[in-house]
Amino acid sequence: RQKRVHLEGDEFFIDLVFYNRLLQCFVIIEIKTTKLKHEDIGQLQMYVNYYDRYEKQDFENPTIGILLCADKNDAVVKITLPENNKTIIASKYQLYLPSEQQLIAEVKKEIEKLDSKENEK
Repeated sequence: RQKRVHLEGDEFFIDLVFYNRLLQCFVIIEIKTTKLKHEDIGQLQMYVNYYDRYEKQDFENPTIGILLCADKNDAVVKITLPENNKTIIASKYQLYLPSEQQLIAEVKKEIEKLDSKENEK
């Protein structure tokens, strides 16, 4: 069930709101069935700002926003979010789990990325 938020007469509906006890923060999840647009990131940023300003207690950590979409353009995400962003994440979701071979290939690719970063240091 969506969480309804009222802002000066306007209604907005957040897809999912969780509270992570270990991180001590709210986690907002927005799901888009289409390719991500910069407006989607702005919408999620508004929800994160609302929770940080009106729901979060002083002892809690900043709200995390996760945007799951059918497809995304990494450049749009990078340009839309501030350079120092640490609370908004945009990711493409998959309807089906990858095969074992695809998972192994993906893990190998990530290990190679980590190795190349270590070698640069």
